[in-house]
Amino acid sequence: MGESLRKTINWAIAIAAGGMSAFILYQAIAPPLPAMMQRAFVLMLSLFVIFLLHPLLKKQDKRPGIHDILLALLSLGIGIYVLVNYEAMVNRMGMPNSLDLILGGLLVLLVLEGTRRAVGLPLVLITTCFLAYAYFGSYISGTFGHRGYGLTRILNLMYMTTEGIYGIPVGVMVSIVLLFIIFGAFLYKSGGGDFFIRFAIAIAGRSRGGPAKIAVIASMLMGTISGSSIANVVTSGNLTIPLMKRIGYKKNFAGGVEAAASTGGQIMPPIMGAGAFIMAEFTQIPYLHIIAAAAIPATLYFFSIFMNVHFEACRNGLEGLPEEEVPKVKDVLKEGWGYFVPIIALLVILVLGYSPVRAALISIALLIVVNNLTMGKNRMKPADYLAALKDGGMTAYGIIAATACAGMIVGVVGMTGIGIKFSEVIGSLAEGKMLLGLLLTALTSIILGMSLPTNANYIVQASIAAPALVALGVPLLPAHLFCFYFGVFADITPPVALAAFAGAGISGGTPIGTSLMATRNVGVSYIVPFLFVYFPALLLVGPVLGITIVAITSLLAIVAFSGAASGFLRRSCAGWERLILLVAGALMLFPENSTDMIGVVIFVAFFIWQTRTMQKAASA
Repeated sequence: MGESLRKTINWAIAIAAGGMSAFILYQAIAPPLPAMMQRAFVLMLSLFVIFLLHPLLKKQDKRPGIHDILLALLSLGIGIYVLVNYEAMVNRMGMPNSLDLILGGLLVLLVLEGTRRAVGLPLVLITTCFLAYAYFGSYISGTFGHRGYGLTRILNLMYMTTEGIYGIPVGVMVSIVLLFIIFGAFLYKSGGGDFFIRFAIAIAGRSRGGPAKIAVIASMLMGTISGSSIANVVTSGNLTIPLMKRIGYKKNFAGGVEAAASTGGQIMPPIMGAGAFIMAEFTQIPYLHIIAAAAIPATLYFFSIFMNVHFEACRNGLEGLPEEEVPKVKDVLKEGWGYFVPIIALLVILVLGYSPVRAALISIALLIVVNNLTMGKNRMKPADYLAALKDGGMTAYGIIAATACAGMIVGVVGMTGIGIKFSEVIGSLAEGKMLLGLLLTALTSIILGMSLPTNANYIVQASIAAPALVALGVPLLPAHLFCFYFGVFADITPPVALAAFAGAGISGGTPIGTSLMATRNVGVSYIVPFLFVYFPALLLVGPVLGITIVAITSLLAIVAFSGAASGFLRRSCAGWERLILLVAGALMLFPENSTDMIGVVIFVAFFIWQTRTMQKAASA
């Protein structure tokens, strides 16, 4: 490939990625195009980028071959056909002509191949199985059999409606989530990522085990916007993991802390990656209600990591960073206080009840205004704005392909009624017992999450497993949050824990050892989804006093569990002392007045006793 052609392809990728972001911003401001046209435009650009950026043959210089270029152009051609012939296609919906069927079949194949290149093979295999199930249903006996659907019916649904490839998953990405991805791209390009890390260093750098606490704070701030645990590990972990190792944390522990913290960004309000937006669309529960309900569980998750790294540092005598390496909080805020303006505005606008789209737009506008007025050396130049648009599109293309693939699964679920049948099977296996149904769903979510991106995993579970939980008596929002949380936890759960594997790659630890450390640091969080199903106060349901008591006792339970896991509270713990902490934590974690009080009494008495024995040992 000549140098001029290589430059042309790089320019084409940049224009397509930047054009995608510019189109999303334009559609959020101007009267929007019909949903199918919006989704077709974004999907064609995403596939165009994928085929040029991820060639079929892995050559040393990663250049695309002629076949990759042809697939990229074919993706553009099909998208343009939909845009130009949209009204005619709508008029003959249900009665596709031969060209529709050919283009529909090609688009299905392009989406499958694009997803394989950008995301991996597992989602493609699952989607193919669902498509085969729609076609061969008449050959299946028993509960999951159905009358079967021909290619015309399947391709009509997948290509000519908003119930397949152009369905809800892609729709949520195009109408809402991409705006937040663009917001994140502008934030990073303006220096926001570096600021959050410096801010975390200023807050926690001097404390015991400071670098690990920096990882927790920085990843919490950055992860909720990026929505990708792996991307967050690679971004912030390149700084925090070497710092953790430098002050004495072991390789696996350092990688596990970063992996756990980065993964938690997806469950941390207000953005929660893309999960909350997709959940709002599936459940028709207001977005603000969802992020409010997620607040206590997410706080418990990050508090668990924070206490674990603190006790680990105390047990091993680890100190913070040297004074000269830690900036003062006031100096950091003086330089970058403006980065908090768009984030605070985002929260305020959402609380006032305005749409996420308006909140994202105003936040982007405020970021640009504040950047130009206050950022000094970090003030964005015209080239930076173009680069931010490109970065937004480059972040989004793989997610768009994956959600298009997941849209086909959702379409098959609606067409065949397999969701209802799966609910019946879960109900039969669980024999009406909610706990068993929850365990089966948790296991399914983690297994799927080992091979699927979080959002695709949730979409599958929202279509199949969540209705089964609702049928067992679980309220709608807890059922969907339960599926989503365990899909997120799959990123750190052995044996396939992609975020932990990324952390191990930076720390030099072993993937399994790193994932085990990640799960240890948030072990109690695997129990929390079960608890908020049975005790809705954890989701801010009920009287304020009850919610407050549950929040306080849950935080104390986290301290007890973290102390037991690390073997340290006020001092090192013997085996029987760790057992006492486990018992106290378990009693406090279950939100019942009697068990709460017993657990608090045991924990406080144990804490006082350890403090006194520590003081006696120090004075002896």
